[in-house]
Formats: sequence, structure tokens, C-alpha cells
Amino acid sequence: MACGKLEIDILNSVWNLTSDNDGKDISIQDVVDYLSSQGVERAYTTIKTVMDRLTAKSILVRYKVGKKFFYSATMNREEMARESIEEISSQFFSGNYVDMIRFMESQFELVK
Repeated sequence: MACGKLEIDILNSVWNLTSDNDGKDISIQDVVDYLSSQGVERAYTTIKTVMDRLTAKSILVRYKVGKKFFYSATMNREEMARESIEEISSQFFSGNYVDMIRFMESQFELVK
């Protein structure tokens, strides 16, 4: 599932906030504050729009507690990474992981 840079930043925020405090309800403001602490300055409305887009993609779920909406990820970081790798492998290497790994080795200096 393709995600843009800000979508990934938001997902990383949700995962990090959740790992810091299991069961914590994550609000848009929590994500705005977390991103700000990481040097990513975006308007609340921008973050809300992107989080709603991630909800439409079924990557986040939105739920209401009292009068406020909260979000949680539908998959963890490892599951999302696995899905992304599968997508890249399928799109560029006909699903052949060996060819993908050879390409990566030729393009990047990997630690052996």
C-alpha cells in the first residue's frame, strides 16, 4: 500500500505514541505535538486530512470516546513494512525477492 512521506510520518507517530503507552487513545493533537517535537511542523487541519485519508485506506481506524475522536493503526510497523516490500517486489521485480535483493546489493552498500 503506497503511502506518502507525511502519511508515513503520521503512522510512525501513532506507532511510537502507542508503543510508549499501550492502550493510549491517540488524538490528532497528539500526532501534531509528536511531529512538532520531531521537527515536522504541519497545521492541525493538514494532519486531520491525512489521518482521515489513512482511515479511508483502512490503515487507521477512527473511534469516538465522549465527544472526541481517536485513532489507532490497523497494522503494526512490521506488518506495514512487509506489505510495502511485497508491493515493491511485485511492481518492480515480478515478485522475485532474490532479484530485488540483488538489485539492493548493487545499489546500496550493505553491511555483511
